[in-house]
Amino acid sequence: MPVPLEPDPRRDVVLDATTLKALTHPLRPRILSALRLHGPATASRLAAHLGVNTGATSYHVRQLAEAGFVVEASELGNARDRWWRAAHARTYFDTHDADHATSAAYLSAVVAGYSENAQRAIAEIATLPPEWEDAGTFSNYTLRLTPEETSALMTEIVSVIRSYRPHQGTVDAPETALPVSVNLEVFRAPGMSSE
Repeated sequence: MPVPLEPDPRRDVVLDATTLKALTHPLRPRILSALRLHGPATASRLAAHLGVNTGATSYHVRQLAEAGFVVEASELGNARDRWWRAAHARTYFDTHDADHATSAAYLSAVVAGYSENAQRAIAEIATLPPEWEDAGTFSNYTLRLTPEETSALMTEIVSVIRSYRPHQGTVDAPETALPVSVNLEVFRAPGMSSE
């Protein structure tokens, strides 16, 4: 799956065969996503948020740092507590740049994170304020497209998403603006033979 539109090198990271391997462990994309959404945190805070062991979280944060995905937020820490922040706002991945097994491991970890976030959002539906009750959707659309049409669709959708205010680095957001998760999954329907 090619990278849609041109990534912004100031905010985005495009995975290559080397950096991709750092994200194939299922916990690492979850850690990176938590830092992007909630901001800087210590390994112990991340562990509590993700419901995992602090030692494992600390190890995986250090691995993400070695690969350049997270950086130390030294202005927040002290000698005892190390705070970390995401080094980039978004990650782009081109499946042509890695072997099938590594690609599958990374994509499986990403989809597991999407599923976990969706489950948490569903659990919170009953507590949403009225103005947010109908503001989102869990929808599925099945289309009959050529590969070229599918690529065009993906490019158009990403363009629309990019036209809105990003979560990070935004200073002009109204008080009522909150982080909104938009997951984009475009793929040929599995189990369908070519006709």
